[in-house]
Amino acid sequence: MSEPILLNSDDAIINTLQFKKFRSTVERRVVPFIPMPGESQTMEVKTPWGASLTAKVGDFLVSEIDTPDDAWPIDAGIFEASYLITRPGYCVKNAVTLLVPLVDVAKGNPDQMVTVVTLEGSETVRAGDFYLAKGVKNEIWPYPKDKVKNVMMPID
Repeated sequence: MSEPILLNSDDAIINTLQFKKFRSTVERRVVPFIPMPGESQTMEVKTPWGASLTAKVGDFLVSEIDTPDDAWPIDAGIFEASYLITRPGYCVKNAVTLLVPLVDVAKGNPDQMVTVVTLEGSETVRAGDFYLAKGVKNEIWPYPKDKVKNVMMPID
């Protein structure tokens, strides 16, 4: 098996990809990460696909309503630029998310592993199971293919 492709947000290939605009259609849970003084100021968060991401003080932990234990950290500045609080403990993403099939990075090979360097840590995923997402500050992350079908709507 080949080595994973390493992908950073400033890699030249990012500018060659044909991203399409999508908007989220769901409300999500949100909890700010604010540890008490003396507690660890970071928290490791495991994704459902096995990556370990690091939440830091002030980040927001977001999850789907039906899977609150599967949260992911979002940088506070990016959260503020991308989400709206709808009611206490809930939010919607109001920013456009740019998506492209991750197999476009893997030259069409769905079995190629790709390591995406996100703001919260690196995630290694199978290209055929994910899209590559790009956000409001050109940050990138892998986005599960099944979630694109279930919670995202294309924008013309």
